[in-house]
Amino acid sequence: MNQPKTNPAGEAGIEHQAAAWLARRDRGLTAVEQDELFQWLAEDPRHGEWLARHQQTVNGLKLLAQWRPEHGARPNPDLLAPPRPRVRWRWVLPTGLAAAAGIALAFTLWRPWAPDVAGTASAARAASDPQVRRKLLEDGSTIDLNRGAEVDVRFSAAERRVTLVRGEAHFSVRTNPSRPFIVQAERVEIRAVGTAFDVRLAAKSVEVLVTEGRVQVRPPERSAAAPEASLVVAGERAVVSLVEPGAVPKVDTVAADELARLRAWHYRQLEFTDAPLAQVVAEFNRDNQVKMVVDDPVLAALPIGATLRSDNVEGFVRLLETSFHVSVERRGDGVIVLRQVSVPPKPR
Repeated sequence: MNQPKTNPAGEAGIEHQAAAWLARRDRGLTAVEQDELFQWLAEDPRHGEWLARHQQTVNGLKLLAQWRPEHGARPNPDLLAPPRPRVRWRWVLPTGLAAAAGIALAFTLWRPWAPDVAGTASAARAASDPQVRRKLLEDGSTIDLNRGAEVDVRFSAAERRVTLVRGEAHFSVRTNPSRPFIVQAERVEIRAVGTAFDVRLAAKSVEVLVTEGRVQVRPPERSAAAPEASLVVAGERAVVSLVEPGAVPKVDTVAADELARLRAWHYRQLEFTDAPLAQVVAEFNRDNQVKMVVDDPVLAALPIGATLRSDNVEGFVRLLETSFHVSVERRGDGVIVLRQVSVPPKPR
């Protein structure tokens, strides 16, 4: 992994390393790179200080880009007005740990943000990553749209129908047997009750990848070879030709490494601004089989500000465990329980 190298030359070297990390983080870090950034921050308090300084400069420039004085003789009085101070919470750590990781975590989880121009409240959003957009449907189902994908949603009392107009999408469907969920891609119909699956509309075919549960895939035309819909279960993929008359869905089992490759686009870049830990955990739980549970109301309210990959659960848990003295219990059923074991946060 090509990461910014440690430079023993002193402050100038650290400044350059911090600038390199900031540029890489803004274009999006892999889970491995994110762990490397956490490690680099923990190595020296000055690393976090320089990263925060560079971030403040960038935030100021972004803010200035949004300030345009209105036409008129009188200048805009808000132009370059100093931002109002915002109350932050500081997690109280033992002296040794604070010295090693205090500044690093101040940036990582409370990194400086631009003043609230639009007055937005705490938020978690799939921004910073234009590849994935999440659409929440009225029944609680969700659609994750890959870059360039487009859907048309038409719900009625009898059915929930979504047309994939172009591209690729992941559907996570709420169970309702009396109101089937149907995805239409060209003339191919995919029917589900409660499941999760991908649909990719290509020029000459439709691909369906089932990640949970099962779906029925109905080809464009019935034939002697395919009189009814084909059943596709979790871990299988169906490919339906759009150019071969009477084509039968070709169903095959997908190997674990191939499944991971096909699902790589699912993982979003999560951006949190003063969001409570409970909300951060909920966003991680949406995208991962391993689920986190916050077993403490005070810990659940801990405000988090960070940009994280949605698949890096272990990296996030290690961060809470080592730098915030959060107790972590890994249960055999794929659940990680988080508990507070240190002093509650106090305003500074």
